[in-house]
Amino acid sequence: MAFSNYKSLNRAQLTVEYLHTNSTTHEFLFGALAELVDNSRDASATRIDIYTEKRPELRGGYMLCFLDDGIGMDPNEATHVIQFGKSSKRSPESTQIGQYGNGLKSGSMRIGKDFILFTKKGSTLTCLFLSRTFHEEEGLDEVIVPLPTWDLNTKKPMNSDPEKYAIETALIFKYSPFKNEQQLMEQFIKIESSSGTLVIIYNLKLMDNREPELDVETDHQDILMAGMPFEGVKPERRSFRAYAAVLYIDPRMRIFIQGHKVRTKRLSRCLYKPRVYQYSSTRFKTRAEQEVKKADHMAKIAKEKAREAESKRLALEVKVGDDISKESRVILRKAQDTAMMLRRDADMKKKIQETKQKALKEPKELAFIFGVNIEQRDLDGMFVYNCSRLIKMYEKTGPQLEGGMACGGVVGVVDVPYLVLEPTHNKQDFADAKEYRHLLKSMGEHLAQYWKDSNIAQKGIVKFWDEFGYLSASWSAPPSSEQRYRRRRAMEIPLTIQCDKCLKWRTLPFQMDAVDRRYPDSWVCLMNPDSNHDRCDASEQKANLPCGVLKKDKQTAEVKQKELSEKIKQQQEKLEALQKTTTIKSAADIKKLPLEVSMRPTTASSPQATRSSERSITRPRSPPLPPHLKNPTAPLTRATPQRPTQTPAPPPPKVEPARARAAPKPTAKAPAKTPPPSRSSRTPAKPLPTKPALATKPAPASQRKRIKEEEEEEEEEEEEEEESEDEKPQIKKSKIVAAAGNRGKAVEKAPRPKRGKLAEVVKPPQPEKKGVTTPTRHPSTTPSSVPKDIPAQQHEAKAKASEKAPEQDPEKDPKNAQKDKGLLVEVRVNKEWYTGKVIAVETNKESVRWKVKFDYVPISTPKDRWVFKSSDEVRLMRPPSPISQTPDTQQETEKGPAPMEPDTSQPGTSREVTDSLVTMMRTMLRYFFPPGFQIRKDDVNSMTALELVAFPLKEYFQQYELGLQSLCNSYQSRADARAKAVEEKSSNAEIKLKEADEKLQKLRTNMVALLQQFLEDIDINADDELDAYIEDLLSQRNE
Repeated sequence: MAFSNYKSLNRAQLTVEYLHTNSTTHEFLFGALAELVDNSRDASATRIDIYTEKRPELRGGYMLCFLDDGIGMDPNEATHVIQFGKSSKRSPESTQIGQYGNGLKSGSMRIGKDFILFTKKGSTLTCLFLSRTFHEEEGLDEVIVPLPTWDLNTKKPMNSDPEKYAIETALIFKYSPFKNEQQLMEQFIKIESSSGTLVIIYNLKLMDNREPELDVETDHQDILMAGMPFEGVKPERRSFRAYAAVLYIDPRMRIFIQGHKVRTKRLSRCLYKPRVYQYSSTRFKTRAEQEVKKADHMAKIAKEKAREAESKRLALEVKVGDDISKESRVILRKAQDTAMMLRRDADMKKKIQETKQKALKEPKELAFIFGVNIEQRDLDGMFVYNCSRLIKMYEKTGPQLEGGMACGGVVGVVDVPYLVLEPTHNKQDFADAKEYRHLLKSMGEHLAQYWKDSNIAQKGIVKFWDEFGYLSASWSAPPSSEQRYRRRRAMEIPLTIQCDKCLKWRTLPFQMDAVDRRYPDSWVCLMNPDSNHDRCDASEQKANLPCGVLKKDKQTAEVKQKELSEKIKQQQEKLEALQKTTTIKSAADIKKLPLEVSMRPTTASSPQATRSSERSITRPRSPPLPPHLKNPTAPLTRATPQRPTQTPAPPPPKVEPARARAAPKPTAKAPAKTPPPSRSSRTPAKPLPTKPALATKPAPASQRKRIKEEEEEEEEEEEEEEESEDEKPQIKKSKIVAAAGNRGKAVEKAPRPKRGKLAEVVKPPQPEKKGVTTPTRHPSTTPSSVPKDIPAQQHEAKAKASEKAPEQDPEKDPKNAQKDKGLLVEVRVNKEWYTGKVIAVETNKESVRWKVKFDYVPISTPKDRWVFKSSDEVRLMRPPSPISQTPDTQQETEKGPAPMEPDTSQPGTSREVTDSLVTMMRTMLRYFFPPGFQIRKDDVNSMTALELVAFPLKEYFQQYELGLQSLCNSYQSRADARAKAVEEKSSNAEIKLKEADEKLQKLRTNMVALLQQFLEDIDINADDELDAYIEDLLSQRNE
């Protein structure tokens, strides 16, 4: 059919490629299905049926259908469907889910290639057909959408153009599963209510194995995600029935999947010990600011229209003048009315803008609801809704991020209005990531408060879970199915069920025989055993949740003053550091610097090099180089087998006398000595990325980067963890410098021979040169050590100055002490060791003090503390490696006797031993791996030797001991319970035995009294005599 024949048909203002591009926004396939469910909910539907119809001739083998009883659409409203981005639901005060006018198109195109829509409203029947198959086979670029309509009563077409109707129906019959008008009318008959909509999606997307992405064969009452494993996956990620059950925070629509009703949940009513916390914040401004800008724009447009209308009215009044004709008066009156109406509209929009501007400063209030999921404790985390629609689920925050048992099993629920946070188009995330992180951080603080208010930790976490049947040490193991445990869980959480008629939620009273009862899908209020709520006209019960309050530790005035002084001091140090920095953009800028700066290694001079080096440090790929191959100024290239003596030293550049005289103390900048040839020169070595932390002073670019990161830490604590990862190279530097300073004290105090300054200027690395070059020390008479234009007197004076330089103790030197910032240490507080980072240093003549900021401490303990550097209360987390030293430290160490260390970086017997030790370490870590550890068990297999050295063994064994202790406690509690049961059984047996003895004794007494009445001369005093006498009577009776 020619393209010219489609000119009269409806078109969407976009290209065909956009249909596919738009569908890719849904990474989560169930999110695409939820878009169509959202449309039914926004259409005030009380029921939606999601079912499949088998069609083997179609791709995928079936059609996916969505049928609701909503308000439907007339032909004019149906045209909005093909207008991408247009939505009549969009308003700030709207409680509807749809806001973008994109859900039907993106969701349906994500599920399949084609869909056809049938809708009924009033006296019209409308069909809308959107097919990518049609456009691909016809070779069309524009999106053409057939939209035929019929009269409800006569079933006759309502199109005024017969040719257009014929083309539209012909396309539907050719490319849809329905081949004639009768089949189309059969689909309208499925809409049994007075209004409603039916969406049919076909030609479904397939996986690589040519199977559809949605599995409808495994469970005929559900729609499953194909290829999704059962273990280790949340049920809402695998089953659409489970996802639909929690899709809305307050479900008011019945959802049927494959003809079976979904048991929707109100999460706040499904938790043990729920508690609500009111939260208020002024941080959520992004969405409100957008609304203010929009209102201001609308107010300006309305004002301009009103001004033009008033100007037109004045012009007409002047023009008409004394003309009293009827036509003139009608025209004038119309202009006056228009001007008055537009002026009112402008005033109203101005007031709206002022109201929104005023509300911008008001805090936004949210309600956090927390409770414990005792039905399945491993399903915990935060559920974040937007306008009652689920956006994020199982989000870990606060103590849950640590992976321990604290706050385990706790579920949080919050409903965020549209004005507070705006969701993304696929409704699987939020547009403003920073404000969403702030929301999660606030929920984490309230989560910790809820855990404290619930008193679960005080009573014992293991004991708490044992009460509900969680007897296994595995956290993900299901609870016990014994009757007593099922009753215990059922007693704590009242059952809430929705009436199938009035859609109100009813809370049923607890009944012992109703623990395992299966209620029918058509349950109504009349079946409620509660007489106060056994009819539909009774009001719905409101949840009276206890309210909690976030209690923050109040700081005293002295602490606040101390923190303020610390911040002022830090800001002053940052300002001084910024004033000393100079931006270097080219080699010419280096020549303008003093000699002491221009002769430093250039590896950390550029920000890009610094960042790339930092990235390479965080994930080492090879073992460290031996000391005689290290060169911080060498380019990052693979070393070639060669002897150091054969590598020619680069020719030194000319140095002006003025710059030479500005050189500082020479010994601090002397390059490392070239070692003699060894076995490393004959064997290729694996290079290690050059660390910028090996420089004695940071480059200006890296210094500004570190200062900027510290400022961001002060502004937002939630970004502290991310920034700490970026600062790891700097932390390593501080540790290395501090350790090197301690080791080098004795060497620095020793007298040094008088000699000239060993200066070396390194050229930028050239790409054509490969290998690792090592700087070579020359005698003082060589041109590379002393420039020709420097007088000998100045050289000798500088050599004398170098002898006096090491007399000062570097540990108490303020400049050296400041290098301790960023060290990772452990501090003992109340007989417990806590990890932290040095954030400030104070020095005096006698001692050095560190201010340590803890990573995690109890609420009652301060988050930071001042400690003396040399005290027993502080220790480094890991001692610095002797290989990782600065060039200056290496040089000073070489002057004194130093123990020889084995070269573990070369292949040989020592390398094999290292590999075997690494393998043994991995096996040991995997064998004793504790459940829920912060590092995944599979990641241990890929860890290198350096990563294993940095492995957090302390936290590993702490969590292992905690898990072992919980397991032992579980066994102990079970043993105690069994012993108690045996003891009770034994006690009951003793009581019964005592009662039997009493009854027997009473019986004997009665028998003796009875015998004495008939035989007065009988005398029986013992039980044996009575037994013998009765036996004699019985024997005589038998004879």
